[in-house]
Amino acid sequence: MFTTLEDCYQLTGYSMLDIRLDSFSYHEHQKHSRTSRLIKAAYVTNSCILKTDNGPQLWRKFETPLYRKLRKSQEYMEDVAIDLLSLKMSLFKERDKYTPLTLLETYLSSPELDFKDIIGVICDFLLAGIDTTTYTTSFLLYHLAINPEIQHKAYEESLKLLKTPQSAVTEDVLKEAVYTKAVLKESLRLRPVSVGIGRILQNEAVFSTYPVPAETVVVSQNQISCRLDKYFECADKFSPDRWIKGHPLYKQAHPFLLLPFGHGPRSCIARRLAEQNMVILTLKVVRNYKIEWAGGTLDSRSLLINKPDGPILLTFKKRE
Repeated sequence: MFTTLEDCYQLTGYSMLDIRLDSFSYHEHQKHSRTSRLIKAAYVTNSCILKTDNGPQLWRKFETPLYRKLRKSQEYMEDVAIDLLSLKMSLFKERDKYTPLTLLETYLSSPELDFKDIIGVICDFLLAGIDTTTYTTSFLLYHLAINPEIQHKAYEESLKLLKTPQSAVTEDVLKEAVYTKAVLKESLRLRPVSVGIGRILQNEAVFSTYPVPAETVVVSQNQISCRLDKYFECADKFSPDRWIKGHPLYKQAHPFLLLPFGHGPRSCIARRLAEQNMVILTLKVVRNYKIEWAGGTLDSRSLLINKPDGPILLTFKKRE
């Protein structure tokens, strides 16, 4: 059960590492703290990957300034991952055998995974768990702020599920938060994590009579498809009701239209955790605060993943 937003975000670190990251402490808010440096490293990594993947790839011949920035950011994340794993390994030897295993402890117990494999998983976790959820949450709160009638419906649901402002978000509450989940899904439709999914074709394929050879990198344009009226009625309108079965606006969408977490064996390993965190945050925020937008129209720009193109100017007014 979760009673504060800090608990909600600490869950991310607990579920993987079973270690408190203290990201909300005074020290971790400082410029050169581990948290601040990780946030910067994740941003630089996402920015540099897009630029090194596109255009002249001179970094394959020699280390360019852009590639150097990418390398240093990745090296810092790897150093943090090694420190955290070393700490966890020392604690793992002293753990109570009757305590359920965390995700990381499960990896440590697996003879099929070596130290390098686990470090790679932690690095992916640190990279994917920073910007993606942050940007998605920012867009979600923005959509609620500029659509007060939808925010009010979300508030009414939170009021029904959370009897007091301090009420815990239990498993039963999460199951019944139908409208809040629809708000998240609709926000992901309009402002997805990325433009689509990139894959390397294993075999030659034909797209609209255009032959594409094997080994070609193909990126699906889900972001564009989700904005087409041929797939969604009034596609540019923020309407969570379209995802609620039984509602007049509900229409079964093609399962491959909305894929914010990818698909198949390479889909986001922390999808359920990310969704749960954002639903909990939304429930707690709208239950306790009225959200208002204090800026202009917010759009997105893609740096491998989509991020807001301006500052998040939200006003939170305490509800009576």
